[in-house]
Formats: sequence, C-alpha cells, structure tokens
Amino acid sequence: MACNASKTPFIRAIAKRGYAAQACPSPAGKTEIKSATLPNKLVVATASSQIPVTRVSVVFRAGSRNEEYETLGASHYLKAAAGLTTNNATTFGITRNIQQIGGNLTATNDRELVTVTVESTADKLDTALKFLDAAVTSPAFKPWELEDSIPRIRSLKKDGSAIDRAINLSRLRDTLGNSVYCPKHQIGKISSESLLHYFSQNCTTNRAAVVGVGIDQNVLQGFAQNLDLESGAGKMCPAKYHGGDSRKDKSGNLTHIALVGEGGSVASLKEALAFAILGQALGGGASTKRGNVNGPLGKAIAAAVGNTSASYSSYNVSYSDSGLCGAIMTVESGVAGKAIESAAKVLKSGSVSEQDFNRGKALLKAIILGNADCPSATLESLARQAAIIGDITSTSDIVSLIDSISKSDVDSAASKVARSKLSLGAVGNLRCVPYASDLA
Repeated sequence: MACNASKTPFIRAIAKRGYAAQACPSPAGKTEIKSATLPNKLVVATASSQIPVTRVSVVFRAGSRNEEYETLGASHYLKAAAGLTTNNATTFGITRNIQQIGGNLTATNDRELVTVTVESTADKLDTALKFLDAAVTSPAFKPWELEDSIPRIRSLKKDGSAIDRAINLSRLRDTLGNSVYCPKHQIGKISSESLLHYFSQNCTTNRAAVVGVGIDQNVLQGFAQNLDLESGAGKMCPAKYHGGDSRKDKSGNLTHIALVGEGGSVASLKEALAFAILGQALGGGASTKRGNVNGPLGKAIAAAVGNTSASYSSYNVSYSDSGLCGAIMTVESGVAGKAIESAAKVLKSGSVSEQDFNRGKALLKAIILGNADCPSATLESLARQAAIIGDITSTSDIVSLIDSISKSDVDSAASKVARSKLSLGAVGNLRCVPYASDLA
C-alpha cells in the first residue's frame, strides 16, 4: 500500500515555518544614503536603492558663474561637447557602445554645475562607467567637432527668458549674472584651446563629485578613485545682489515677467529651507490640475488680472552664496502693470500669516518626500549637495529641519526680500511694464 505521508499538509507547514525564520528582504523602495570624501577631495555619494536602472553622474563646479568675459558660453560648450571624441575614445565609439548596452549619456549645465550622467542596467554598468570615465576625464575638443556642434548650440540657445534676464541683473556681471547659454556673439568664437583651459581650471577633484543611484558605495568609490582628474581648488568669485531692470521688447500680446528680491544661500541650510517655505507659503503654483494658486501672492495677482489669461507662481532658488525669491508670471500686456504692482506689494510686506506658514511647511515636505521616491530627483539632489556643500543631508534629516523652522525664521526671510532692491525682468509686450525703481 502506498504511503500517503507526502500528501499530508504537515510537511508543507514545516516548510512555511522555515520560511518565516528567514530574514526579511530590504524593501524595493528603501534608499540608503552613503557619502565619503576621498584623499584628493573628490566627494562620492550614493543612494543604493533597488531600482532597475542605475544612474551615475560626475559633477563639476564649472557652471557659467565661473566664466570670464573672454570665455562666456564655455559651460554651454562643455555641455554640447559631452560624448564627443576624447583622448581615449571617439564619438562613434562612445555612442555605439552606450547604445549597444541600452544606456544613455546626457549632460546638463546651470549657473553652478556641469553634470555628465550615464544610465544603464546594473549588469551593463561596467561598460557604461568605462565610457563615462572617457567622456569626463580626457576631452579632446577637436576643432572640427566643435564647429559641427554649432547648430546644436544655436538650437539650445534661448532668447532670454524673464527669469534669465532678472538673474542677469540681480548679480555682479561676472558671477551668477552670466547666462547659462552661450551669447550669440560667442557662438563659433570659443576655441579648442580656450575650452581645454576652462576645463583644466574648473574640472578638478576639489571642484567635483561623483554620485549614483542604484549602485553600491564601494563600487562607486572604486570608480571615482580611478578618475584621472587634476587636483586644485580653482578660484571662486563671490556673488553680490544689487537688483535692477532688464527688458526685452517683443511682438505679441503677452508679457513674461520675473520680479525677485534677494534670497538665501545653501551655505546655511536652515536659511535656504526658510526661503523654500516662504516660496510655498507665498503660492508655489497649483497643486492639482486646473487648481488655484493659493497664498497671498496668487490671490493678489489673480485679483489684479481679473478674467484675463494668466499664469503665475512664486519663485525661489538658492545658490552657494546667494539666492533669489519672488514671483514669475505670464499675463496679458494690458494688465502687466497691475500684476507687477500687486506682486511687489506682497513681496514688500515682509511677513506671512500663520495659516500660510503652516501650508508652506506642509507643501515643502510633500515635495521633498515625493522627490525622494524619484531616482532622477534623488540623483540631482545628491549631485547638488555633494558638489556645492560637500556633504549629504538625508531626506529624513531635511524633513526634521523643516519641522524645526519657526514662523519667525520665515518672517526673517520675508523681511530680507522686502528690504532688498527688487529685480524686474520682462520679455514681451512692455507697454504697461513699470521699472523696478517705480515700485514702492
């Protein structure tokens, strides 16, 4: 007679008890932040979450604020030249090998940073890192390739947004006032030698960071240690806010406006977060589709423009040594003056209500926690912290710091904006746009 022991459930019960004793695997969405500074001053940081695509960025403090008059547009050229021929690989070799593994190589630039990022699956990471190394450590800047890049540089060149024009007037001309785009008169004029000099001065270990998402810290440190970069701190010209006007007349019935005052820098994280709360408290844009812009700024502009077409929001950005805080808007030209005056009145008030303060804190925490779930946003946050501050603050610590900020801290930030001379940038139909000096 056949034994029926294997048909009884007690064996399966024993197996289940065994499974219950196993260690619980790490949640797929859990992110562990690690950072280290190598002996050559290169900062390495990782967020080792379990995600299907690994992202690694090499970041340099080589943004447009470091350009001199003769090299205006150099950071824009660095962005356009990412992936071109280097001393170790050709353009074709980099493109073919990155595409062969289903990866992606991209570059971005802003006023402070130039970033080169590679994306690939974890099993193809060795190949991706090999060509990321080639792209960032030994660019050749071949003259004929730079010439071939001119159409792409022209296509990336914007005609000067209101924000860009306001920032240009709110800084000293040779620092954060430099545009992130190459000036028209400089396109085709920056030589290979000038770019090599700019690269050697600004793309050094003391001014760089290597960050990654979905990669082990030890693996990334090994990659960073082998980067063939020169050492050196370079020079850093401090930015000074002074305000002013920047206007560009264009045809049409719309006016694009940026009205900002002096903000906070990331040198003080608490001050930067106080200004971030202030930005949300003033009215940081609609939280839902077709929603209203809450806060005193949104309400004031809405009352000024009436039933006309308009788009508006608060604006806040913090740099390493300065910042901007204010409002941006696109309105019909006939109501531009009223909209600007109403926004200026709010910015000059120098305080926020208790209700707006609490709403601003809640919105900022929601934004930060939401970004923590996005690998690309996490990578950008790591890049900015590692390259600019040199240290990493975890999401939980940032949220705790936000909770510790009082209303008086935010009122102090609002008072700083109120005391500063406003910067007014405008592009479009300017027939009703006042000058910054005319605003009370």
